Parts: sequence; C-alpha cells; structure tokens
Amino acid sequence: MKVFGRPFGKGRKVSLFTLGTMRAIGSKEEMQAVLKTACISGINHLETSPTYGQAEKFLGSELKALRQKGIQPEGGWVITSKLLPGFNLSKSKDQLKDLLSRLGISKIDNLALHGLNLPEHLHWSLNEEGSEFLHWAKEEQLVDQVGFSSHGNYSLIEKAIDSNRFDFCSLHLHLLDPERIPLAKKALGLGMGVMAISPADKGGRLYAPSQALVKDCNPVEPLELAYRFLIAEGISTLTVGASKPKDLRIAKKLNQAIGKLKEYELQAINQLLSERSRRLGNSQCGQCRKCLPCPQEVPITDILRLRNLAIGHEMEVFAKERYNLIGKAGHWWESKNAQSCATCGECLPKCPLNLPIPQLLAETHEMLADSPRRRLWG
Repeated sequence: MKVFGRPFGKGRKVSLFTLGTMRAIGSKEEMQAVLKTACISGINHLETSPTYGQAEKFLGSELKALRQKGIQPEGGWVITSKLLPGFNLSKSKDQLKDLLSRLGISKIDNLALHGLNLPEHLHWSLNEEGSEFLHWAKEEQLVDQVGFSSHGNYSLIEKAIDSNRFDFCSLHLHLLDPERIPLAKKALGLGMGVMAISPADKGGRLYAPSQALVKDCNPVEPLELAYRFLIAEGISTLTVGASKPKDLRIAKKLNQAIGKLKEYELQAINQLLSERSRRLGNSQCGQCRKCLPCPQEVPITDILRLRNLAIGHEMEVFAKERYNLIGKAGHWWESKNAQSCATCGECLPKCPLNLPIPQLLAETHEMLADSPRRRLWG
C-alpha cells in the first residue's frame, strides 16, 4: 500500500482511515484478524481507549504477535488513545502508565482527553491539574502530542480549539449533520489534526440505511457518500469501526479516494437534500441555531434535526435511538428532551423560517419517544 501522508497535528502522518478498536473486543483472535486486514487495507492509525473494554489489552498482545510475523504498516503503527478528564494529577499519571503498560509501549503517539464535554472539563485541562498532567506527560516523553475528543456544544469546542493548547481533536462530523464542519476547518487552519468520530454509526447507522436513504443517495451508497463528503472537506482521518475483517471493505475501497467530490457525488448530495426538503415541506428545520439559547435549555436544533432525519429520509429507527438517549447518558448527550419546552414562544420570532417550534417539538416527542418501561432492578 501507499506510504501514509495525511498530516495530523505535529505528530506522525496517518492514513486516510483510522481503525476504531471499540468493536473488535470479542477475542484476541478477532482483534488480530481486524488488525491484519487494516494493515493490508492501507491503515496505519489505530484509535483506542481504556473505556473500550479489552481493546487496549488485546491490542498490546496482538500488535506484538503481528510484529513478530513481520506484519505492520511501513514505519509502524500510529496509536491514539484517550483518558477521561477531571482526575487529580496522581490518578491521571497512574492511568497513563497503566495505558502504556496494556499497549506494551513506552510512549504513545497521540493522547486525547476523552469527552471534553462540559466547561469544567475544559477548565480542568487548561488551568487545573489537567494542564499539569499534560505538561508532565510530554516532558516525560510519554506522549508525542495531546488533543481532545468532544460531544460538547459548538461554543465549548470552539473555545478548546482557540486555546492553542491541543494538537488534534476528534469531533462528530457527518454528512447528515454537518454543523461542526466549520469547527473542523478552523482546527485544520490552525495546524491541528482532525479525526471524524464514527461517520458510519453515529452518522446515521449508515451500514444499515433506510430504503429511502438508499434511494436518496443513488447511485452512491450512503456509507460511501458520507465518507467521501468528509474526505472532500479535508478532514485528516476518518474512523471506521470493525469487529471483523469485512467491516473494513469501505476503507480499502476508498483508501486513495482523496480530492474534491466528483460530479455524480455532488448530484447525489443535491438529490439527498432535495428529497429531504420534499418530504418535510415547509416544516423542515434549517439548523441555523438562531432559536437558541432556549430559556428551558431545550436543545431545539438537535431535536428537530432528528425530526428532519426521521421524516426526511425515513430514518425513524436511528432517530428514536438517539432521541431516547436524552437524559440517560450523562454529559455525553443532551439532558432535556422536547417535553421540557414550556411553550414560552421566545424562539418563534428568532426563526427565519417562521417555524411553529413548540408544536414541532411536541410532534417530535410523540413520534420518537419510547413508552415508559418498568425497570427490572432497584
């Protein structure tokens, strides 16, 4: 395969695709098979975390096993792992040492703060023990460069990028939710590496698209169009999760598919947008965010985006999955759903499309909310 040449911050260059190791945790054999296929497919970048079950442990043993067989990318693997923010200096140091031990390495290429989702997380990393920890990790030559991943809001991510303290970032960047693309471009302009988190799964479960979405993207399959969209936007590297070798087919197919969108791809995206607008009519949320902030802290645009997808591309299964995470995933997802709307009407004059926002929120809740279930414990 071709030598890897994607700049990623100030660190080693990476492949266009990054193997996310969250899924290959069934066994060591499963991990080795996926790693071997990733190498053959032109991937040199691995993304892992202590929160991914046995992933780091399996990686440590199977990277060694493959190395002994002479199977590794040219120049060796580039590894990114993550640690949660908020711990004291001593605990953070111990966690990094444990991480390196599991991976069987003395230094990691890229260390990200995992889930810089709240203002206190950012404050910890810039001004408190987190800042000390990151400085120590680099001084001790345990880490080449530091970055962050975030499920936080637009403003928080922008502050993290503007801090000039991070070398790379991992963000949710999707064809069906391009809101954070300007943040990615800002980071790239500042010389940071940008990794797209889960374009396939959290980008709309595109490995199992609705029939409407398949038709809307024709003649390009939705998964391929989503990756090509991000590649054309200049994103450094795109994660692809795999539990078995065949899950990496898209990475092998698009390994060299860099550059601007082809004419037929542009036509597919225009068709996608046109079909969404046709199905939604004058009820489509334009995602301009001018209705925010909501006095009740309702994430209006996020909720109406799910409505756009459920109706616009018949993606109700995905929309329900995401909507019913609200209030159940801590700081990793929104805390208030559409029922928190007080129908105060403050959002109405702000909307350039004159949408009946409270009514649409209520309709979205009715469409997507699961019926309450009796808990089986506690």
